[in-house]
Amino acid sequence: MNWITKVLKFGEKIKTAIKKRPSKEEIENSKWTNCCKGPILKKELEENLWVCSSCNKHHRINCRQRFDIIFGNNNYEILETPIVQDDPLNWEDSKPYKDRLKSARKKTGQECAVMIVKAKINNINVTAGAFDFAFIGGSVGASEGEAIIYGIQNAIDNKQPFILFTASGGMRMFESLIALSQMTRVTLAVNELKKNNLPYIVVLTDPTAGGTTASFGMLADITLAEPGAIVAFAGKRVIQATVKEELPPDFQTSEYLREKCGFIDSVIERKDLKEKIGSILSILLKIDTSVSSVSNDETTESNLTAREAS
Repeated sequence: MNWITKVLKFGEKIKTAIKKRPSKEEIENSKWTNCCKGPILKKELEENLWVCSSCNKHHRINCRQRFDIIFGNNNYEILETPIVQDDPLNWEDSKPYKDRLKSARKKTGQECAVMIVKAKINNINVTAGAFDFAFIGGSVGASEGEAIIYGIQNAIDNKQPFILFTASGGMRMFESLIALSQMTRVTLAVNELKKNNLPYIVVLTDPTAGGTTASFGMLADITLAEPGAIVAFAGKRVIQATVKEELPPDFQTSEYLREKCGFIDSVIERKDLKEKIGSILSILLKIDTSVSSVSNDETTESNLTAREAS
């Protein structure tokens, strides 16, 4: 066998290996994922709230997983939020926007990237929302804007705090100015929440970027974040190319923004979020959680009345 034959055979082996690589769908449905030490069972991660026990990386989770951790397994009511017309601009690039929506809905089991629920935390009634980054990068379109506004209105109607867990790449380009307008619309809704003296808490998770960071993501009364979460407007490489300087390795992480910029009040481990949020709400609403003789609804309403008067 001459060297030409050997090279050709080697090339065929490479082609065969490439053809046998698992598809994106197979990888997502696998029992394994990757972290600092290589492959790790998803079951092991799940048992530790989807946080790596070796490097403490907080892996991305979906809305239901988030709510199960904060409120208890299925201990919440999912609210049906308005869904607007799909693809109002008839957008099409490498494939139609309608196909992207169809694929995202099948993948996540959600109608849009945001899910809104009613629940209790520390025996306090709250309305909460969360993003699923797997739904077109958690991008915000008209339906996502409507969902957040619906959640805020529910909080106002029921005199409840509103908690939002962000994981978003920003405004959805497939909806152009319709998506960009959600920054203003949600900001106005947040202002109404504050006019009613209701707490607005945002928990920034990995990643939160673009228009989400530039608007309602940074308007909270208390801004929390998970460790290592990337929180930014423009990407690190874009900024680095603009300023022509080397940026710190931890640039745009939640820890960096807390220490250097003051944009974040506290970076909290996922396992501690439930307790910390509950404690913060008890302080903001002046609720003594040790008192059980008065119903939660009556306690919340009386404390909100006192807060408004003060």
